[in-house]
Amino acid sequence: MTNSTATTSTPEISNSTLLYTTPEISNSTLLYPTTAGPDFINQILNEIPLPRWAIYAILVAGGLVILLILCLCIRCCCCKKKNDKKKKKMMKDQVELNGLTGASTTALVRSGGDDAQYGSTQKMRGKLLYSLEYNGAKTELMVGIKQAAELLAMDLGGLSDPYVKVYICPSKTKTCETKVHRNTLTPIFNEVFTFEVTKSVLAASEVVMQVFDFNRFMKHHIIGELRVDLSSMDWNHVIEEWQNLSEPLKCELEDLGEICVSLRYVPAGGRLTVVILEARNLRSMDIGGTSDPYVKIQLALDKRKWKKKKTSIKKKTLNPYYNETFTFDVPFDHIQRVDLVISVWDHDAVTRNDAMGKIFLGSNASGNQLHHWADMLANPRRPVGQWHALLTAAQVNATLVLKKRMSLPKMINKYH
Repeated sequence: MTNSTATTSTPEISNSTLLYTTPEISNSTLLYPTTAGPDFINQILNEIPLPRWAIYAILVAGGLVILLILCLCIRCCCCKKKNDKKKKKMMKDQVELNGLTGASTTALVRSGGDDAQYGSTQKMRGKLLYSLEYNGAKTELMVGIKQAAELLAMDLGGLSDPYVKVYICPSKTKTCETKVHRNTLTPIFNEVFTFEVTKSVLAASEVVMQVFDFNRFMKHHIIGELRVDLSSMDWNHVIEEWQNLSEPLKCELEDLGEICVSLRYVPAGGRLTVVILEARNLRSMDIGGTSDPYVKIQLALDKRKWKKKKTSIKKKTLNPYYNETFTFDVPFDHIQRVDLVISVWDHDAVTRNDAMGKIFLGSNASGNQLHHWADMLANPRRPVGQWHALLTAAQVNATLVLKKRMSLPKMINKYH
């Protein structure tokens, strides 16, 4: 009896446990993941009557559209907040201005050299320290260019190569230039220029000081200018003061064009090579709005006319290209006594040729012309090219007064 009970009870418990637990657990485990797995997604995609690549393209396009909508919404919200801030600020300023009395509004007005336009968008161009002194006995006006500060940066590196051009207006018979100071916004010049001005002319004149940014192969851009009226000055003492630079007057910017010249000097052979490369933006002298320009090259020794040559004539153009070479024999002990005068003329077959502009280079020059000449001497046997702004003949002749021609043997050749 004992054996039958054991044999009957054990199989029933084990069978019931196996039959009950094993099928239910295995079925539930297998059925649940298959309904949420990749087979279910593939089944849905297969029921769509489109190719698989078309479905993917639609999904990507929908995602991009949603992303674009979100970006637009964010941008609109930012713009709205910005506009709200501006409106609040404008309302606040209006309330503050309405609260001012008539007496207090006069404090907003500034006179004299410190004029500031309300709401002006003009750039701060820097300031210049200058000095003025007049000698009545010699009828000489001495203009001192001391230094500049906080100049406007004109180069990519955040600096400038400033120099100052000085002349008396409205006569403008003489123009002087300081040396070029490289890579600085606070140059110290300490240069003095003398102008012969009578007392009567002085009362109706003003001195103009223009600060330029030097560039060897491009146009020199003006940083700012300073104009000082000389009619009401007290000449009993030297005047020295700082003033802010202002935007130049367009009516005073007389642009005669520019000329590109290359210089080369060989001390051993005593040869000075001048290459007239090209000119640009020349003035139109003919009725049709063009000119027939050519260039005269004149060499002076001890301020006496020595030798001269000229280029070919370029018809009907304001931007002539020459690339013509001239070689002068100049001994080394003469090079510091030589001046090179370059002038541009408009050729006319019927009437007299008209002067279009002029420059001169040499030890008697100043500013960019002197700088170019010094670079040539500092780099022997190397050509040094540079653009120069053309001046009027009166401006050049006031600085360089040439005497009659010298009777010397022929010492010039021309090579093309």
